[in-house]
Amino acid sequence: MAQQPVFDQESDQRVDDEFLDDVTDANEREAAHRERGTSRPITVVGNPVLHKECQDVTAFDDELAQLIDDMFASQRTAEGVGLAANQIGVDLKVFVYDCLDDQGERHVGHVCNPVLDELPVERRVLDDSNEGCLSVPGAYAELARPDYAVVRGQNMKGEPIVVQGTGYFARCLQHETDHLYGYLYIDRLSKRDRKDALKQMAEREPRYPVVAND
Repeated sequence: MAQQPVFDQESDQRVDDEFLDDVTDANEREAAHRERGTSRPITVVGNPVLHKECQDVTAFDDELAQLIDDMFASQRTAEGVGLAANQIGVDLKVFVYDCLDDQGERHVGHVCNPVLDELPVERRVLDDSNEGCLSVPGAYAELARPDYAVVRGQNMKGEPIVVQGTGYFARCLQHETDHLYGYLYIDRLSKRDRKDALKQMAEREPRYPVVAND
C-alpha cells in the first residue's frame, strides 16, 4: 500500500507537486503523434488482455515511442478521448489522452506506469455522469467517480510526471488507469447495469475496427 501524500491544507495539493502542462501546443503535439503512428483495431470486452493487470513499462525506447504514436492514431480513428495500451492488445502500462475538461481546455498527453492518488475526503466530490468505453462499443451508463483526479507516472523518456484533471478529464484519467489494472468501467456497475451495457453493445455495430474475440 502506498504512503498517503502530504497535502497543503489550503489547496489540497501535494506540497511538492508540479503538474504537467498538457494544454500548451495540444493540437500540434497530438497531430505529430498521430501522423507518425499507425492505427490499430480496438480489443473489446472478453479479450483476455483487458481483464488482467498489465506489465510495467521498463524500456523507455523507440519501440515505446512508436507504440504511443500508434495509440494516438488508433484513438483518433475510434474518435476516443483516451486509450490504454491493452485496448490495442499490448500488455503494457501506458495510456494516451486527448480530452477536453469542463472548461473546454484540450489536454493531450501520455502516462506510463500510472498510479492514482488517494484523494482526501474533502476532494471526493462524486459526479455520476454517463461513461462509455471504446472496448465496450456503443454502450453507456452512469457511473459515479470523483470529479478531480491526480495521476502519477512517467513519460516516454522515463521522467516522472504528475497530471491533474477535473470534471470530464478527471473521469478520463481514472478510466484509463483502471484499464491498465484490468478493470473496465462496466466492472464498476451493478449487475443489472452491466447487463444493460452489454446488451447495448450487442445491439450496435462498432463504428471503428475491432478485434473479434475467439
